[in-house]
Amino acid sequence: MYEKIKDSLYKIKTERPSCTSYLILDDQRNILIDPGLYQKYDLLKETLSEIGIKPSDIDVILNTHEHADHIGANKYFQDHCTIMTHRYAATKIINADDEVLHCRGHGIAPEGYHVHLWLESNNVIELDNWFIRTIYTPGHTSGSVCFYEPRKRILFSGDTVFAKGTISDISDSGSYGEYVNSLSILNTYKIDLILPGHGASTTNVDHDITTAIENANQRHQDFLRKT
Repeated sequence: MYEKIKDSLYKIKTERPSCTSYLILDDQRNILIDPGLYQKYDLLKETLSEIGIKPSDIDVILNTHEHADHIGANKYFQDHCTIMTHRYAATKIINADDEVLHCRGHGIAPEGYHVHLWLESNNVIELDNWFIRTIYTPGHTSGSVCFYEPRKRILFSGDTVFAKGTISDISDSGSYGEYVNSLSILNTYKIDLILPGHGASTTNVDHDITTAIENANQRHQDFLRKT
């Protein structure tokens, strides 16, 4: 199942618990953001075929963070694609840190994953028609990032923020304090469209990020009261 968002941008949904993937077709490089669960690869491959491309046509995989529902299908691409993710996520992926990756919880072996380029905040991927900036947004995990296209004002938010201001749980390597800070940083960007790793997209950006900050602050206070 897919939705054409813009001329060169597609939203791809396989099946739960796999994440939503995003395909960017460019004259220079084709990029897939978060290919999803290992077990859902056949559905992903089928959807790519419906769009008119093959998995071998993908040049770059961008991972928003290190969880198996986002990186699992990397194994089908890593021999011919450049895999990119934040360096904190990369260390857990290449060292098969299943405490954080949650691969075995999804029935996947955590070993055998590769990351070819380790990203830092503000690293840029410049293509003919796309300019994609990495924004480091720890909170859900220590290796979480969002990808931002400033000219199109699109944010690929992974599991950092969702429609209606919904936020993720804090994972093993995450932090509520960092989460609040990351959302506050996102609130300074000019964004017209948020494309999250799960659920609906949103154009109600100011309200949703402000609500997400309030939710993260509340969860942080609740957490502090319990400790």
